[in-house]
Amino acid sequence: MTSPEPATSLATRAPARTGADRPGRRGRSPRRVLAGAATYALLTVGAVVTLAPYVLSILTSVKSARQFATQGALALPAPSTLDNYAMLFSGRYDFVPPLAITVQVVVVVLVGQLVFSVCAAYAFARLRFPGRDALFWIYLATLMVPQVVTLVPLYTMMSTAGLRDTFWGIVLPFVFGSPYAIFLLREYFRGIPEDLLSAAKLDGAGTLRTLWYVVVPMSRPILATLVIITVVTHWNNFLWPLIITSSDKWRVVTVATAGLQSQYSGNWTLVTAATTVAMAPLLLVFVVFQRHVVRSISLTGLK
Repeated sequence: MTSPEPATSLATRAPARTGADRPGRRGRSPRRVLAGAATYALLTVGAVVTLAPYVLSILTSVKSARQFATQGALALPAPSTLDNYAMLFSGRYDFVPPLAITVQVVVVVLVGQLVFSVCAAYAFARLRFPGRDALFWIYLATLMVPQVVTLVPLYTMMSTAGLRDTFWGIVLPFVFGSPYAIFLLREYFRGIPEDLLSAAKLDGAGTLRTLWYVVVPMSRPILATLVIITVVTHWNNFLWPLIITSSDKWRVVTVATAGLQSQYSGNWTLVTAATTVAMAPLLLVFVVFQRHVVRSISLTGLK
């Protein structure tokens, strides 16, 4: 037979918690409930305001021009049609060449900016040479110069070099990095532990080997952020391609979309079909690199 449990243990045993006493189920104060409701309301309004133009663009693109003229942009398409997309990729509009040219421009600019910005940022962050900080701040000061101010000098330089209305005339002003990318990468590289770089040097790695095999793999989150920024910026670039090109051979997506309407007439259903097609690659890029962007934000908060 087992001995009965001592009375002291029964007296000192903590009472069992009921559902109302558990920390996870305690009632929230009215102030916290109102704050949470206000936060969700603001987020909902922000999501609606952000998504509304895209939804309206898609809905308008599957309407006929007659439906858009009589029903307006807010009415649902009844019936829906894909004639605008068929018209966009056939006949005199032929949207495929502008898409191909834009992809080539973005790829060349992206590769050039990443390579140049990584090398320059690493030099400004880790290498020691006379005038390093002064050169960095002078280069960073170009961020304060509006792009419109440099259009005429750039156009004169490209025309003198014989690059007007050419592919390289479109990409050359942007392929050698950007002050914003160099600044962002420099600050990120400065946060990498010095002991890690010293260990790579002890293993016999030179400057370039340390950069490409140690620093760059550790910088994937910030590089993914720069990929999204660069792709979106140069996919939507309109003013410089419009100025430097004059023929249909080198039209990019933005210039081709603007050419779908004239001063006195415009097929808005066709224009929205073009904008819907143009924003699809950007959504794909964001979906692919979203995980790295979120990771870069979380790493920034941990530093």
